[in-house]
Amino acid sequence: MKSQIKLIVLDVDGVLTDGTLLIGSDGIEYKGFNTQDGMGISLARYTGIKVAIITGRSSKAVEKRASELSIDFLYQGIHHKVECLEEMISELRIQLENVCYVGDDLNDIPILNIVGLPCAPSNAVGSVKRRSKYISSAQGGYGAVREIVDYILEEQYDYDQLIEEFVGRKNELKQ
Repeated sequence: MKSQIKLIVLDVDGVLTDGTLLIGSDGIEYKGFNTQDGMGISLARYTGIKVAIITGRSSKAVEKRASELSIDFLYQGIHHKVECLEEMISELRIQLENVCYVGDDLNDIPILNIVGLPCAPSNAVGSVKRRSKYISSAQGGYGAVREIVDYILEEQYDYDQLIEEFVGRKNELKQ
């Protein structure tokens, strides 16, 4: 990894979830999220890395999960992800080389082509994997985001010390 990652941007379906869409007869969409991915996101945010979600679908489940994890930016119903990312990096005053994007399918390719650290879960389509600098061993929805966050943090920090500080801080907050 060449540059310091300051923003991690995530797709949802196939990245934060296993890509299965569960839609009840009442029209409500349900999604399963991995708690280890959530802890990884919390750890990234603890270091000051911003986390964003850009997804083509809109879902109250994603809204709820993003709120629980204090995601910095949530964009749903976005079909031109590059434009959305460009607005974000302008607001944050960072460069594309400071961005990690995690995607799994064809609609993610334009953004994967321009960020500093394009990543994919192991179950991503081949054309996404070929454009990725890091491919997790885990599938989307099964810890892929956590693995990618750990990869970034191990490159940028003394990871063991970071974990000790993070766990200590979490324990202090609970008391």
